[in-house]
Amino acid sequence: MDLSQETVLDEMKRQIDKWTAYISDKDADQIVKRTSLQVGIHDYALLEYANGRTNVSDNNLDFTVPGAAARRGNSAETLTEEQVRERIVPELAAYIGQTLDALTPALIDYHFTFTGKFRTREGEVRVRIYEYVNETKKKQLLERISFYIEKKLEAGKYPTKPLETFFLSRHLLDERLFPNMDVGRIISLFEKIQQVNKGNKHLAEHRNYLTVALRNWAEDLWLPRYFDQAGTQFEKQYKKKSEAWLENTEQGPIELIIYAAILILKYEPSYSRSTGLAMLDCAIELGSARAKRLTVEGSGTYAKEDVCFRDEVAECTANDVFAEVTLVIKQETEESYGRALRFLTRLLSLGFPKSYQIKLKSGLKQGLPIKGLAKSGTHRFFAQALEYPNLHPLLEEYARAAMETFEWYADTEGEKNCMPGSYAVFGLGLADRAYFPLVEDYMGKIDAEHQSVQNHFTVALAERHGVNAETIPTLVKCMLHSTDSMKLKIKADMEDDTHLRVLLEQVRGLQSYEVAHINYLIWGGTDKLKKMAAKEEGDRRQRLSELLQLAGHQ
Repeated sequence: MDLSQETVLDEMKRQIDKWTAYISDKDADQIVKRTSLQVGIHDYALLEYANGRTNVSDNNLDFTVPGAAARRGNSAETLTEEQVRERIVPELAAYIGQTLDALTPALIDYHFTFTGKFRTREGEVRVRIYEYVNETKKKQLLERISFYIEKKLEAGKYPTKPLETFFLSRHLLDERLFPNMDVGRIISLFEKIQQVNKGNKHLAEHRNYLTVALRNWAEDLWLPRYFDQAGTQFEKQYKKKSEAWLENTEQGPIELIIYAAILILKYEPSYSRSTGLAMLDCAIELGSARAKRLTVEGSGTYAKEDVCFRDEVAECTANDVFAEVTLVIKQETEESYGRALRFLTRLLSLGFPKSYQIKLKSGLKQGLPIKGLAKSGTHRFFAQALEYPNLHPLLEEYARAAMETFEWYADTEGEKNCMPGSYAVFGLGLADRAYFPLVEDYMGKIDAEHQSVQNHFTVALAERHGVNAETIPTLVKCMLHSTDSMKLKIKADMEDDTHLRVLLEQVRGLQSYEVAHINYLIWGGTDKLKKMAAKEEGDRRQRLSELLQLAGHQ
């Protein structure tokens, strides 16, 4: 080997040492103790060489588009493809093998792949330099997976940890661990994970881990067997290979592709919709009649009469795969909206996804008198149904069936996120104080970390019904679940002695931070309330001081 190759090799080894020093700067043993489903941290590394420079990282994402020099070669490069394959790669393979043996065992997973990407005179060369499988770790991991499934999932009744789902979902789709993939069992376990975590604040996180694992498996392993990838890293397109075909298009891995598409379409943000549809299209192109049927009829979980209704005044159809309900209001009448409401309420009672959306076909364009709400078909439908007082009991019935913590209408995002049932609750609360108990129940269910539309509703509620002995209890409940950004202008009303007494009755027994939050929303903070109390005398000063004490301030 000539001097230039020796120099290049020395630099490559130095960069490998630099990378291993970097990954060693952590408590690997403590990290893998977080869950029994992790036996190592790193399973991949990439060495890149170009223009005399070397870099080693564990980033396997390639966002670069090869330029002309990469495709045709570059005469300025010192290495040839022959030198890389016959001299460089064997040397590096031996060196990385020795390096891994010297590392803390917990740093490296049961399998490890070291890949190289070299710029040579002839062009770019990509090669797998080293691959390692620790059979002892592999056996240990398989035993742990089996134990976890038996004890935590199949016999489990309690929520599980998102980190466990993160690893389990990837393990079950790992062909090194499970070469004979049992698709039915994988799907049943993924469903069990969602079942035991239903109603838990981490449900969305669990679903996301399941979906990402399925998507990675589909895009990295399964789809490339049958399709050539076109498009970009962010907008992938697939072209069926001329020789690609399946003996059985309704069983096996194609069912996982369909399942992945369903999870994406039901639960992922709207910008992921194209990915889910592309997966279904691939399954259809390979001959799956079920995939084609899903796009038209849904999953088939529900009886036809439960997902399809039509008469002379209204037409209602539901597709659980897309988590969509299409409502066609043929006549703008109480009867039309009543039938649609009954359809929706029954659908939810049967287990239809609560994070759904309504596609509305109606001649009206009406919304609720509340700022900050999404302009959507879902919003419009409930705003228009609320125009009929005789339907208000039906709207309450719907709202109680729809309300679910950690679920949101599928056509809302970010600041306009809202829990199912929101529009019905808001409209009823503004229409009649008789629905204040419903409003309070709703507030007790929302996740204020991911929803803020209740701020706008609370402001509208105070403006519509005023501040008085009857409304203060409900306003307090609303404030408890609103964010600090709410602009609630009720300070002057709350300075009334009667109103202060009612407020004190409501906040006694609350946590100090909750009282402080309410004080902030009304008076703008502790300092302002202190200055106000200092100017008062007698009972009034005593009441304001008690509000400060209850908030943890003297």
